[in-house]
This record gives sequence, structure tokens and C-alpha cells, in this order.
Amino acid sequence: MSRTRSTGRRTVVANRSTTTPVETDEIRALTRAAGDEVVAELTQTGPADSGTYLGRGKVDELAETVAGHDAQRVVVDGKLTPSQHHTLESLLPDETVVVDRYRLVLEIFQAQAGTRRAQLQVELAQLRYDLPRIIESADEGALNKQTEKGSPVYDVRDRIDRLEGKLDSLPNPAKQFRDRRREKGFDLVTIAGYTNAGKSTLLHRLADDLSLEGAQIGDDSNPEGSSKNATAAVEDRLFKTLETTTRRATIDGRPVLATDTVGFVDDLPHDLVESFSSTLSEAATADVVVLVADASDPPARFRRRLEASLDVLAAQDVGDERIVPALNKTDRLSRSERTRRLEVASDSLSPSTPEPIPVSVLEGTNLETLRTAILDRLPEESATVRLPNCDEAMALVSRAYDRTSVETVDYEGGEVRLECRGRPSVLERFRRRAEKLERERA
Repeated sequence: MSRTRSTGRRTVVANRSTTTPVETDEIRALTRAAGDEVVAELTQTGPADSGTYLGRGKVDELAETVAGHDAQRVVVDGKLTPSQHHTLESLLPDETVVVDRYRLVLEIFQAQAGTRRAQLQVELAQLRYDLPRIIESADEGALNKQTEKGSPVYDVRDRIDRLEGKLDSLPNPAKQFRDRRREKGFDLVTIAGYTNAGKSTLLHRLADDLSLEGAQIGDDSNPEGSSKNATAAVEDRLFKTLETTTRRATIDGRPVLATDTVGFVDDLPHDLVESFSSTLSEAATADVVVLVADASDPPARFRRRLEASLDVLAAQDVGDERIVPALNKTDRLSRSERTRRLEVASDSLSPSTPEPIPVSVLEGTNLETLRTAILDRLPEESATVRLPNCDEAMALVSRAYDRTSVETVDYEGGEVRLECRGRPSVLERFRRRAEKLERERA
């Protein structure tokens, strides 16, 4: 459940764009996710003003709107430079707080951070963001003293250094979790994409359709603390949690851990997200990344978001061949519109990326094709293992059912013949164990 709490702050949202219409839906949603009440909005068409972002005339209108609605703060849907932030805040009624979309997202993440590591990561990102703004708003005398102990700038820099040291010393539970699961033979599938593209719904569908058994899978290393039959919430919410959601599923007999990651957001620097989110590291270490794109977006936005997502994955060294593009919400499109989205996607994808798959996660359309595409890209070998018919062999067969797709088990006199397919590393361990049992019997 989200930990964001209503603050009761009365907030005006402001956005500008070089094209019309100027959209405010997402910034309103983000503002509400931070607990604010949106009491008014102001939009502008045209290039950003270097001094105030909005231009002096529009700032005067904004000041009147703030005063008329008794608002406590203004959320600007864009990235303000330290100078723009300082100037804009100085031209608004006294005590008005100005926040741009990046600082707003950091507030949301702060409210959602549930682990000590996440809390420290968010605090570090906030301080790195705030430092140049503190310097910009400080007077000359304060700047001259910034290296003296106790000055605001010195304090922030010192806290940044200490937080970096603390984070370096903390173990990475997500990496440990992934390493243990690989050792046990689980394939790792990451579901990535923009917020509200349908990632959580897809995880729910896969888990239900593929024999969900929960994230707790046979040992005491369950970092999510999930109950055995927990399922992901169907509704994608803006930054519902910083923690990734992992569920166990089985695809054609293969044990899989599917992870729903924090969604991408327009115009948010992903190096900022990376500093306090496991989203990108989950994608980088997965066997397969299902990239979910909202096909119901207008063509220009659909292309922009798909290409931005591909850029993010490429920056994490996710090979094109590991990406399975899923174009979701095709139930909302006509036949010609679906064809157009497929053409746009094909133009954006590299030749080594699998063909995009049009799906409707909500209605279950084409999910079998998607499952097949995932399975085709999981590392797999087939093996025939011969074992002496003994108690230890029965234990190995049981493990094979848990960690591989078992084709046949035949009992022939004093021998057990096991045919299965799965991760090469798992099959190699089975072969070594069978050889050891054979030597012990001899």
C-alpha cells in the first residue's frame, strides 16, 4: 500500500509547451500522488523564458492565481534551473514554495521509501538536487563562508559525503536475492516501461495464468516479505512503491521470477532515478525484459516513449535480443491504428530485437504469443540423466520438478532415467550429482 499521505497543501500547477494543447494530466496526477490538493492550473504556449521559465507576464498571472486561491505552493511541470527557481519564488506571494517536477518526484519517493537503503538513497538524491539551489539563494557573505563548519552549503556537502559512504558500506539485498535465485535455477524476467502502460496488470496476468506460487519460494530469503499467495495490484499507480514487486510463475514448466519495476516518467532524468531505484539494475540482470508500451497513446507520444525506454535499457547494457516489446491496450484501437502502431514500433526497434507483439493485457489477448516469446529467449538445454534407483535419486527427481521442465521419468529395474529441460547451469549440477551417486553405488 502506498505510504503517501495527504498534506492538505493547496497547490497550483503550471506547465508550458511549444505546442498545443498544453497537457496537465500527468503533473496533476503527480501532484496528487504527493498528497497535495490541486486548486488551479496555469498553462503557456511558447519557449521557456531563461529568467523565470514562464516569462514575467505569465508569472504575474501566476502570482494572482496563487493569491486568489490561497495556495501554499506552485508545482512547475518542467526542470527549473537554480536561477529560475530562485527568481520565480521571489516573484510570488511571501511563503509560496516553488517545486519543479523533479523535486516533486523526489518527495513522492521519499514518502514511499520503505527500507533503510531506499531512505538513504532518496535523501542523497534530494541533497544533490538541492545543493545548487541553496548556493543560488545564498547571499554573497554566506557563499564566502561556505567552507566554514556550520554553514548551510558546508552542511549539505558534508551530509552528501557521509551518505555516499553509508550506501557503499550497505549490502545490496536485491543483488543478493537475484544471485540466490539464479543459483536455485530460476529464470529472471523483468517487466519494464512507462507508468500506466499496464506493467502491474501484466504481472498479475502472468502470475494467475502461470501458476502463481508467491514470492516465497522455499527458503528464508524473501526480501519482499510477501505472503504465499499475494498478487500484484492490477492498477498501475504513479510510483506506488519504490520496491520492485517479484512473483514466482511457471512458463511451460520453467520456474520464473517475474519482476514489475518502477515505471518510467516523461522528462525525468533516468540517472536521477537510478540513484535510488532498483528499476534499471533489475532490467540489466534479467534474462528477458518485457518492454510494455501503451499503444493507445497518440502516435507521437507512443514513438517518443518507446524510443526513450529503449535508450534507458541500452544504457544499462540490455542487449536488443533480450527485449520482448509488448504493445498493450490494443483493444482501444481500430485495425488501422493497430497497424500504424506496429509500423512505428518496427521503425524504432533494432533488427536484432524481436518483433513487437500487440496485446491487450486487460482482455488477455495474445498473451500466449507473449509467453512463447519469453520462453524462446530463456537460456535452455535438454538433458537425459540416469540415476541409480535410491532415495537420493528420488530427491533429485523432486528438485527437477521444482527447477526444470520435466519431460519424462522412467523407472527401469535399478535405474531411473530423467529427461528434462531448463537452465544449463541447473542441468549441469544434476549431471554432476548423478555421476556422484553412480560412483557411490559402484
